[in-house]
Amino acid sequence: MQLGMIGLGRMGSGMTERLTEHGHEMHTYDPNVATRTADSLQRLKEQLEAPRAFWMMIPAGEITEQTFHQLLEIADEGDTIVDGGNSNFRDSKRRYVEASHRGIHFVDAGVSGGVWGLEVGFCLMVGGDDEPVKRLEPVFKALAPENGYAHVGPSGAGHFVKMVHNGIEYGLMQSYAEGFEIMEHSEYDLDAHEISGIWRNGSVVRSWLLELLHAAFETHGSKLEDIAPYVEDSGEGRWTINEAINENVPTPVIAASLFARFQSRDEIKFSARVAAALRNQFGGHAVRAVERAKAGSDPR
Repeated sequence: MQLGMIGLGRMGSGMTERLTEHGHEMHTYDPNVATRTADSLQRLKEQLEAPRAFWMMIPAGEITEQTFHQLLEIADEGDTIVDGGNSNFRDSKRRYVEASHRGIHFVDAGVSGGVWGLEVGFCLMVGGDDEPVKRLEPVFKALAPENGYAHVGPSGAGHFVKMVHNGIEYGLMQSYAEGFEIMEHSEYDLDAHEISGIWRNGSVVRSWLLELLHAAFETHGSKLEDIAPYVEDSGEGRWTINEAINENVPTPVIAASLFARFQSRDEIKFSARVAAALRNQFGGHAVRAVERAKAGSDPR
């Protein structure tokens, strides 16, 4: 079937290629990519036959909001807009209502698979009405590996499930990080690359994330010395914790993993200084002096 892909970054380009390989007719738009088939959203619409399907594979936030409203202006009744980015599920529920008022379908699709999705398939968690989801199932099934796609519920459900998925991912990643940190500081001269390698086979902690960590050690060395200790977050962990609070559900692991990412960005570590100063004040515990920077360097 035909599909208009909006966004040809790492995920969008891989999805476009996978769908093409499965016989789907792909038309594309990305203002930053020369190989697109259309130079505007209007031109993309003209390349598609009604009822059309537009798939947004762009960053969540303002760019998705702007593109969604541009599509609302040009789409015809019966067309479908799919958001495959990591949008907040509450935004997706709102967009569903806005689209419905114009007779346009809106489907939220949580997508997991990263840059490996082209080769092994993308896990798809889809939310929306039965009619547009059913019509687009050939696309969903072509993108996903066997048993890797589900229509998980109504509007917003796809992005809600993807949000929780990413919150779990935060906790898994942090557990691996802390385990290897313990081994790094142990009395033994342990080879992280070797250990991550054997854990992939028969161990109860084996996973795809562990396979990726092993590949990272293989590329960057067991000490990962060329990777800065700065961990970003794209919002889903925060949203997961917010929803846990709203639902009175304790999520200490996910919360701690998010705070660990915050801590990785604090070069000054002021909280540690506060704690050290307090220990000195109430207990007379010694504090470690800061090494003075060399002349000409930042005095911090």
